[in-house]
Amino acid sequence: MKEVIRLKEIVKNYKVGTVVVQALRSVDLTIQQGEYVAIMGASGSGKSTLMNLIGCLDTASSGCYELNGKDVGHLTDDELADIRNSEIGFIFQTFNLMPRNTALENVMLPLVYAGVRKQDRFARAEEMLANVGLDDRMEHRPNELSGGQRQRVAVARAMINKPAILLADEPTGNLDSQTSEEIMQLFSEIHKQGNTLIVVTHEEDISLHAHRIIRLKDGKIESDMVNPNPVYK
Repeated sequence: MKEVIRLKEIVKNYKVGTVVVQALRSVDLTIQQGEYVAIMGASGSGKSTLMNLIGCLDTASSGCYELNGKDVGHLTDDELADIRNSEIGFIFQTFNLMPRNTALENVMLPLVYAGVRKQDRFARAEEMLANVGLDDRMEHRPNELSGGQRQRVAVARAMINKPAILLADEPTGNLDSQTSEEIMQLFSEIHKQGNTLIVVTHEEDISLHAHRIIRLKDGKIESDMVNPNPVYK
């Protein structure tokens, strides 16, 4: 198996006034291609900070992060932006959709940044929305969609550039239990296609869908275990 993520002695500090807060304390972590990982922890445990570092949305105070063999700490801002747009898909609790744009326009957005021509953008976005069961909602705006439908639009947008890694930060936090289950089933289908899937959650039942569960506490990895009975195998 190919190693896609390697963190070595990662430290992340934040300065709040005159106080230095250690969000991550010497974290070592490797994730292989095609793994389905849940990162768990209470509020303040460092899980969102870890997600932001893995997703190249933030940089470490010290330590080494290699993504597909590249030392992220030595990349320029433009190179990091290219990685975020081509190699990593992001899904957030609050969906982060453009409110005035249709579902189709929201899904196409990463292709605009990638310089894909208009005709191809439409075709790929329509295909992706159909893949997540929204072929009849393409012209609807976010306020015309349910929470579950909005998250499906967000999933389609995250997958539009065919990223190898999908990062989901509390993806079911704003959804009811039935809709959460539908989204997690969709994640399982995406994982079966060969994507590396990393889900940050504080919900135990959501973590049980993953094949590996990492628990953080006070900025350190408290446990890292294989889940012998994931909900969807």
